[in-house]
Amino acid sequence: MQKVRLGPETLLYPMPAVLVGAIVDGRPNFMTAAWCGIACRKPPAVAVAVYQERYTLKGIREKRAFSINVPSTSMAKEVDFCGIYSGRRKDKSGMFDTFDGLRLEVPMVSECPVNLECRVMQIVEVGSHVVVIGEIVECYVSEDCMKEGIPDPMEINPLIYSPKTQTYHKLGESVGKAFHIGKGVKG
Repeated sequence: MQKVRLGPETLLYPMPAVLVGAIVDGRPNFMTAAWCGIACRKPPAVAVAVYQERYTLKGIREKRAFSINVPSTSMAKEVDFCGIYSGRRKDKSGMFDTFDGLRLEVPMVSECPVNLECRVMQIVEVGSHVVVIGEIVECYVSEDCMKEGIPDPMEINPLIYSPKTQTYHKLGESVGKAFHIGKGVKG
């Protein structure tokens, strides 16, 4: 198979489009981030790359807490808005129905099917961005996105971002059971 060399790129699929929430200047603010992922299982932790100039980063640094809100594809316009406009110029505090974390002072978006309440563990300067590593202190999932007590990714219907085409996407069908389909491969 022929490969095309692109040079150093931020291509890792799928790339979730999430809303990062924090209290900034006394009010809830949300920014869109696509560079986000699980960082650790014990303790449960998430990492999100935030551009140094982002208004939300001010609140994360001050409160040492933030939320990761996983929007469904039906929220694409609102998510895009939060990525286009800074909270410095547009007040986003009333955009969503929010609820507060049980343990930390972080705003979370009720309309998002998954919400992670996070305490800052570490902030690492990387260049144009900082990587904020947060311990997940609580996870909230909309009841209608659960099947037999387990979050169902098809019901969550998370919004996915494609950086090179600058388009939003959704998940496709299941291709097999993890830790099972590989058993038939001869190594």
